[in-house]
Amino acid sequence: MNKETCECGHKNPYGTYLCESCGKPLKEDGRLANMRYEGVARRSQTYKRSVVDKVWNFFSSVKVGIWIIVLILVTSSIGTLFPQEMYIPPGEDPSLYYAQEYGILGQLYYDLGFHNLYSSWWYMLLIAALGISLVIASLDRFVPLYRALKKQRVTRHAAFMKKQRVYGEGLSSNADLESVKDKLKSKRYKVREENGNLLAEKGRFARWGPYVNHIGLIIFLIGGMLRFFPGMYLDDYVWIREGETEVISGTDGEYFVENNEFLVELYDDQNEDIFQEALMREDAPVVSNYQTNASLYKRAEGGSIGSETELEHVKDHEIRVNEPLTFEGISLYQVDYKINELSNFTFTLESETADEDQLEEVVFNVDLNDPQMYYDYDNGYQVEIIEYFPNFYVSDDGEPMTMNRVPDNPRIIFEVFPPDTDPETDTGEISMIGVQVNEALNEGHEHRISMQDVELVDVTGLTVRRDHTLPIIIVGGSIFMVGLIQGSYWHHRRIWIQQKDGRMLVAGHANKNWHALKNDIAFISEGTNLPEVHDQLDEEEKIEEDKSKMSEGGSR
Repeated sequence: MNKETCECGHKNPYGTYLCESCGKPLKEDGRLANMRYEGVARRSQTYKRSVVDKVWNFFSSVKVGIWIIVLILVTSSIGTLFPQEMYIPPGEDPSLYYAQEYGILGQLYYDLGFHNLYSSWWYMLLIAALGISLVIASLDRFVPLYRALKKQRVTRHAAFMKKQRVYGEGLSSNADLESVKDKLKSKRYKVREENGNLLAEKGRFARWGPYVNHIGLIIFLIGGMLRFFPGMYLDDYVWIREGETEVISGTDGEYFVENNEFLVELYDDQNEDIFQEALMREDAPVVSNYQTNASLYKRAEGGSIGSETELEHVKDHEIRVNEPLTFEGISLYQVDYKINELSNFTFTLESETADEDQLEEVVFNVDLNDPQMYYDYDNGYQVEIIEYFPNFYVSDDGEPMTMNRVPDNPRIIFEVFPPDTDPETDTGEISMIGVQVNEALNEGHEHRISMQDVELVDVTGLTVRRDHTLPIIIVGGSIFMVGLIQGSYWHHRRIWIQQKDGRMLVAGHANKNWHALKNDIAFISEGTNLPEVHDQLDEEEKIEEDKSKMSEGGSR
């Protein structure tokens, strides 16, 4: 595609509407000049043959970019209908949880992958497509616009002047150009002069505001996508019972945290006045503080990961809301808790026929989080746990199952072997035990398992968070705001004044806020005898309206 040479001698890329140098229209359409991109040739409007051209043209389209944004917004909204997998109760099987909690919609939500939306491959493709669209759309417009503005001459073709929206002409003999220049400079215009012609310009930097926006958005998107790279972002939960120590995720088993004590403190209804109304309501305590007294440990050098890991104490910290335990870029936040979770059951055996002295020995504790499966006593009694269901329920098929490993509704199936039975050959007395549940599951019971004591424990829920992408996101957001301010509060204004054949031509252009441009021209015209200008767009619209009315009248 050959370049188009203007009468001024400048060679313009194929598809250029206004000469990049003198501004002469290279295509005559009878309308005002389209100055949106200075009439330059954009690649997307010029090359349409190869596969690269078609891909470039597709992503350079503003409509395509808007549709990608709409798809991202719609899918992101759907992703908030139900909790993401990371926020469902720990230990839950997501393939069952969504259907059980939310029915058919929940199952569909899971099957379509919305339960892990923000890390799914197709959501990442949408984000990547938006980034590609921003890059290509920006380059497609920025490069030719920058080139055209950089090459613009002071002296413009008369046709260019007459096709500007703000235009006027008159005799040149009475104009005081020196006063005009002084007034333009007082308005902070940058004035260039060539052969008695003037070009006054200010606010060109405002034209780059949208492209600065795009740069900020691209950096922001890169920061968001980096969250899915290993080591860049971590957002996990850890539940720790009082007295227990858990490994901190994201540290490769190097750091551990111990829950020494969990506290829930309430406002004193005698001393606090600001919550009196709430404090007076029944069953409505007002919490003043959630706190986990925690200890941070580090695996000793040379130690191995396992139950016998040797730990070195690092520090103690009182974790409260907005007061996390922080170390090496990782923060532990107080976000949840559970009061009085079942922890231990203490059982004894009872019988109307057996020797009571023998039964006094048979006392066994069951740790509901790590139960011992077999108990053997010197008097010959043996107790075995056949099945343990921490959170018991009956499936649709009538089978006993557990929802998760949290002991919210525990059921234990015991088999008791008295001294005169052989566990290898005989069947013992089988029963199911739980809170307010004690059922014999076979016949011939002479013994009964009795629950004597229950131990409860408080559990704290901590969020483990590390975010190395936050500085990138902040930089991207800051650049975006700079571009937004740059393009919103300033605007590019130009005024051309030139003499031709004894006539004075005045034209003006603004990328927005035409009222301010007209006021500037009125200011410099006062007392300088510049020709009066008028808005040709209003006249063009009036002509089109008259034509429309005449057409309607003719059709009647």
